[in-house]
Amino acid sequence: MTDNTQSMALMVPQGSSSLEAYIQSVKSITMLDAEQEYELAKRLQETGDIQAAKKLIMSHLRFVVHVAKGYAGYGLPQADLIQEGNIGLMKAVKRFDPNVGVRLVSFAVHWIKAEIHEYVLKNWRIVKVATTKAQRKLFFNLRKAKKRLGWFSDDEVSMVAENLGVSKADVTEMESRMSAQDPAFDLASDNDDDQDYAPVHYLEDHSSDLAVQVENADWESNSQARLLSAIKTLDERSQHILQSRWLNEEKTTLQELAAHYQVSAERIRQLEKNAMNKLKGCMQA
Repeated sequence: MTDNTQSMALMVPQGSSSLEAYIQSVKSITMLDAEQEYELAKRLQETGDIQAAKKLIMSHLRFVVHVAKGYAGYGLPQADLIQEGNIGLMKAVKRFDPNVGVRLVSFAVHWIKAEIHEYVLKNWRIVKVATTKAQRKLFFNLRKAKKRLGWFSDDEVSMVAENLGVSKADVTEMESRMSAQDPAFDLASDNDDDQDYAPVHYLEDHSSDLAVQVENADWESNSQARLLSAIKTLDERSQHILQSRWLNEEKTTLQELAAHYQVSAERIRQLEKNAMNKLKGCMQA
C-alpha cells in the first residue's frame, strides 16, 4: 500500500462530533457486490492497482467501525480503535486472494481484530492502573525510582513506600504491573511449541459472525429505505390506511377506518389489499 492509500484509510478524526461525521461518511459509501469485489481484488493481485485497493478498503470501512464498537468497554478512544482496525483492513486487502472463494469481509475480520487486540493489550493495562490521581502519581514516581534501582529488594520497597506515602503492597503491585510484558496477539511465525498460549486463542468471539451481522444490517437498512420510498408512491388515503393498520404502535381496526372514511369495512380491506400489492410490486422492481 502506498502512503496515500494508508493516509486515506487512517484519517479517523478525534472528538465525538467529528468521529460521528466520519462514521456517517463511511456508512454512505456503496458496498461492493461479489462480482465487483472479485474484479477489484483480481486487479490488485495481478497488477498491484492501487485504485482497486482503495475501493476495496473504502467499501469496508463501515465494517471496521462495527467491529471496533465491540471494544468500547475497555475505556480506550473509539477513534483509535477504528484507526487500528483500519490498519488491519489494509493488511487484509493486501493478502486477500479472490480465488479462494470467500468474501473479503469474512477474510478481513481476523486482521481487523488482530490489530485492535494488539492495541488493547498494549494500552488497556496501563490505562486501568492509572485511573486515579494517586495511582498516576505512584506510577510515574515509581517509574523514576526503578530507573535508578532496578528490581526492588524488600528494603527498597519499604523505602519507596515511605518516600511516596503509600503502602508496601501498593508499591509491589504497581511494580509487578509495570514489569509485566504485553503478550503478542499471535504466536511468532518461528514458534514450533504447540503448547504456547497466545491471546488469539481466547480473545476471538465465536458467539456470532460479525460479517453476517453487517450484511444483515445493511440489507435491513436498504429494505427499509425502499419500503419508505414505495409507500410515498401511494395516494394519501392508502398511505394512511397502511400507517394505521401496520406501522403505528397502536393498530387501528378496519371498523375504525371505515367510520373515518365513511365507507364499509370491506372497502377498507380492499384498499389495504390493493396498497399492499402495489408495495410488493415496487419492492420487487
